[in-house]
Amino acid sequence: MADVLSRFNSGKLWDFKGGIHPPEMKDQSNHQPLRTLPLSKDFYIPLKQHSGQAGNVLVKAGDYVLKGQALTQGDGLRALPVHAPTSGTIKNIIPYVAAHPSGLDEMTIHLQADGLDRSIEQHPIEDFLSLTAEQLIEKIYLAGVAGLGGAVFPTAAKIQSADKKVKLLIINGAECEPYITCDDRLMREHADEIIEGVRILRYILRPEKVVIAIEDNKPQAIEAINTALHGANDIDVRVIPTKYPSGAAKQLIYLLTGMEVPSGSRSSGIGILMHNVGTAFAIKRAVINDEPLIERVVTLTGDKIQEKGNYRVRLGTPIYHVLTHTGYQFDERFPVFVGGPMMGMELPNLNAPVTKIVNCLLAPDHFEYTEPKPEQACIRCSSCSDACPVNLMPQQLYWFARNEDHKKSEEYALNDCIECGVCAYVCPSHIPLIQYFRQEKAKIWQIKEKQKKAEEAKIRFEAKQARMEREEQERKARSQRAAEVRREELAKTKGEDPVKAALARLKAKKTGSEQTTQKTLTTEKGEILPDNSDMTALRKARRLARQQTEIKTENLENDVEKTVSVDPKKAAVAAAIARAKAKKLAQTNNDSDITTKNSEQKTDEKPTALDPKKAAVAAAIARAKAKKLAQAQQKPDNAQE
Repeated sequence: MADVLSRFNSGKLWDFKGGIHPPEMKDQSNHQPLRTLPLSKDFYIPLKQHSGQAGNVLVKAGDYVLKGQALTQGDGLRALPVHAPTSGTIKNIIPYVAAHPSGLDEMTIHLQADGLDRSIEQHPIEDFLSLTAEQLIEKIYLAGVAGLGGAVFPTAAKIQSADKKVKLLIINGAECEPYITCDDRLMREHADEIIEGVRILRYILRPEKVVIAIEDNKPQAIEAINTALHGANDIDVRVIPTKYPSGAAKQLIYLLTGMEVPSGSRSSGIGILMHNVGTAFAIKRAVINDEPLIERVVTLTGDKIQEKGNYRVRLGTPIYHVLTHTGYQFDERFPVFVGGPMMGMELPNLNAPVTKIVNCLLAPDHFEYTEPKPEQACIRCSSCSDACPVNLMPQQLYWFARNEDHKKSEEYALNDCIECGVCAYVCPSHIPLIQYFRQEKAKIWQIKEKQKKAEEAKIRFEAKQARMEREEQERKARSQRAAEVRREELAKTKGEDPVKAALARLKAKKTGSEQTTQKTLTTEKGEILPDNSDMTALRKARRLARQQTEIKTENLENDVEKTVSVDPKKAAVAAAIARAKAKKLAQTNNDSDITTKNSEQKTDEKPTALDPKKAAVAAAIARAKAKKLAQAQQKPDNAQE
């Protein structure tokens, strides 16, 4: 650690291997002061605008939101929230085209602005020293601040991961890529706020040294930063030579200290942490002004744009809206790039929104852009290796990428490639090396992601199997314990099964309740005999009921026969009376049946009812004779007619 500080304090600058000096083309946009674009009617806010995971959505279609209101909520410092860039109504949450060369969609919140630009209530503070380091990190996280130098790594997570490890804090103001001047103008016009943001970082991290590094092609920015320091010596300003890519993290660290960050390691491992000047400005606004990151400075440049310069642009603004208000002349022959000419990406759809990663929109004409020349065979000239600032062998990585030899690509440290584009820039065969390297990285990432998911699935499966085996063992243990308890009970009852004994008692109780108590009588000789008097009385009652039914039936038949010889009308009346009597007799016999049943249950009562079967037969006979009599009476009447 002490070696880092001693090498930095020596004041020496080390020159890294490779690098190039392309035309800067910065004069197109760095002469005009920062300007603000008019608000768009529609904003499209992607849920993920940083390196990490997207947060959980807090709003739904139809909600009204204010400027600065959180639209998502993350779970951990690596899942940054996004905020409403203005006030308006949430129209939808749908997949929408992203600012990416793939042209693929990503989940996006569509916000329709109301034009009022009403903001949430803010709570600015005057002195950040009144807060603890943990509170400051929380405020930076809740503001959604990410690295605005290009990596968009969550700033709060980066700060926390380097806690108590930093000896040298580097603020990167190099801005080495051609055409881009957003950091240059920010340092010129907001140097005081940048210095305030740097001091907040210093208060949290407590490094021994803080330095702001600026390329020597930005004299006005250097002067503005020195003026903002007001002669204070707590922050150093180090001017570095103009060379691409001196603004890359590892190259800038080597320039200032002569030390290389080990492959696969972070700079905090050697006691160094780096942040961009734009990030420091956003930190100041988040902590002091209580403003979330809802806008950033974007460079609008290229000969197809009439009003070149740097503009404050709200995140989520459609790119076509930005270009339209800066005099862009659309020409389908010439693409629009997000970023600079070296590391930028061609934009397939101008409907894509501005996000935290968009630092420049480059619209060249035919003087600045030509169609890529046809790719030719590699001639093994080693120009790419000589120019590579990371000491890689691009020509070998190219062959590994083409053959999809992923193992060899990793052995030759493909992940150390910073995609600066130097190798493709110097290649005489016009091989788009960076495209091959990006594709190879994506394939390796997909393979590792599949392996990771397969491993997670394996762990879940093994955990499930272990749980099922544990539950089976617990079930067997319960069965064994139950068997032991039963054996103990059998031993206590001298071999009698308690379950069978309980069932036998239940059966005996049920049988005893169903049995009827048998009456007995004692003879003169003292013998005990069954008392059948109740059954005898019941039989006698049934016999008397049958006799009464037979007598009534005979009387009914005699009445019908007597009526036959009488007048036909009287016979019909008699038949009706007979039917009524038969019906009444049947009802009486039904009641008698109920009474008889009750008598059978209660044998101590005397029977008074008739036999229901006999009564039903008698009623049927009476109805048949009445019907026959009526038919006989109708025939004489027909003969008289």
